Amino acid sequence: MVAVNKPEKKVVKQEKKPAAKPDKAKAAKKDVSKAAKKVDVKGKKGDKIKRAAGAKVTKGKKGAKKGKSNKTKEIVKRHRRNPILSASTELRRYSKTRVYKRRCIYKLKEKPPTPKPVKIKSPKFLTKTIGGEKNGETRKVRVCRLPRHLPTQVAKRKLQNTKKPFSQHKRRLRASIRPGTVLILVAGRHRGKRVVFLKQLGTGLLLVTGPFALNGCPLRRVNQIYTIATKTRLKIKPVKIPSRINDDYFRRKSLKNLKHREGELFDTAKEEYTLSNERKEDQLAVDKQILKVIKASKEKKSLKGYLETMFALKNKMYPHKMLF
Repeated sequence: MVAVNKPEKKVVKQEKKPAAKPDKAKAAKKDVSKAAKKVDVKGKKGDKIKRAAGAKVTKGKKGAKKGKSNKTKEIVKRHRRNPILSASTELRRYSKTRVYKRRCIYKLKEKPPTPKPVKIKSPKFLTKTIGGEKNGETRKVRVCRLPRHLPTQVAKRKLQNTKKPFSQHKRRLRASIRPGTVLILVAGRHRGKRVVFLKQLGTGLLLVTGPFALNGCPLRRVNQIYTIATKTRLKIKPVKIPSRINDDYFRRKSLKNLKHREGELFDTAKEEYTLSNERKEDQLAVDKQILKVIKASKEKKSLKGYLETMFALKNKMYPHKMLF
C-alpha cells in the first residue's frame, strides 16, 4: 500500500467585527410600542406614555377614517366680534361702549361691596335721679317730648319749590343784537321782513318796528330765537320811545259780553278787536324819528330798498354759509 499524504487544511481565523452601538431612538420607539400594546389604551393615556418615553405624538382630526391620508387644511377666517368696516380708516362696526357691553367686561370689574358705616342710634329715653325716700330714685324721661294736643284735621302743607318764577329769570340778549340793528324775522305773520330793533322789554322779548310806512310791520314784540341779526345798523340814539310802551301795552283786553238785557236775547254778534288811538299815535311818532335817521344816512336809497324787500332764499343758497 502506498501512503498518500493529505494536504493540511489551513485554518483562517476570522477577525470579529466590533459590536454596533445600539440606536437610542429605535430602542425608544420599540419600548413605546410595547408599552402601548400592554396598556392598550387610546387617547390621552397612550399619548402620555409616548411623551414619557420621548417620542413624538401626532394628532389627527376627529372623525377621520383610518387608512386615508388627511387632506390639506382649509384656512378659516376668524370671526371678529367687532369687524372692521374700512381698512384705511380702521373704522369698526361697534363703538367702545357697545363692545364693553357685548364682552360683559363690567362683570369682571365688579367691586366688592363697601361696608356701610354703622349708625349709632341715639337713645329715646334718659334715666334721671329723683330725690326722696319712696320715689324709686330713678325715672325714664323722653328725650323728645310728644305733643300735648293732636290735631283732628291734617292741614295741607305747601311744597317747597326751589325754581324761580319767570319774573325773576335773567334776561339775556345776543351779542349781535344791539339797538338799531336790522333783524330778519323768520316766523310769525311778518316772516321774511326786515325790521329795526328798538329795545328789550321786561319779559325778554324784543321791541321792533318796520317802519310801518316801508314794509307794513308795526310796533311788535318778537322772540330773539326767531330772528337773524344782520351787520347793518342804524344810529337811533336820538330816537325817543314812549315810556308807556311795555309788556302790558301789548296785552289784549278780554272782551267780556255783559249779561243779556231785555230785547237782547238773540243778539249774538261778537265785538271785534280794533286798534286804540294810543297805538296809532305811538306808531306814527316812532316811525317819523326812524325815517329821519334813514334820510340822514349816506346810503339812504339802499337802506330804504333793503328794508322794503323781503328776505328769500333761492337754489343753492345756504343760510349757514351766508353773511348777513
